Amino acid sequence: MVPPQIGRALVVVVDDRVSHGEREDTTGPLVRELLEEARLLVDGVVVVPGDTVRIRNALNTAVIGGVDLVITIGGTGVSPRDVTADATAGVLDRPIPGIAEAIRASGLAAGAVDAGLSRGLVGVSGSTLVVNLAPSRAAVRDGMATLTPLVRHVIAQLSGLDSAV
Repeated sequence: MVPPQIGRALVVVVDDRVSHGEREDTTGPLVRELLEEARLLVDGVVVVPGDTVRIRNALNTAVIGGVDLVITIGGTGVSPRDVTADATAGVLDRPIPGIAEAIRASGLAAGAVDAGLSRGLVGVSGSTLVVNLAPSRAAVRDGMATLTPLVRHVIAQLSGLDSAV
């Protein structure tokens, strides 16, 4: 018997070159696949440039649309165009720093330097879990491996259900 879906998710890829059609997105499909393996229904993959307003609009749309989880990919570093964490901070009601720290630590331990340098945030907006991941495939794979066991519990708690679901 196939386990039931645990919630709905949206992937937001933050990349100027992908949003302008200069490069193909490879991380969005990877996150979609990993979310589906974790039994989440993925509403879609949205690509936006590294612009605070555009990122915040994508996050707010997801929250208003009732998704349980939003994963952003990219824009988490220290360059002037890396504004995903700044945009996310303006949307979060409650940060969950422990998950963000775990994603950074495990990514760095696995050799994903961009994960270790990430300013990415994790937190709750309304009843939606919002997670920023660094953009390399290694950081995405490791970040998802760290996040996936926690998602079911966070979604259950945000839904008012027992976290042992």
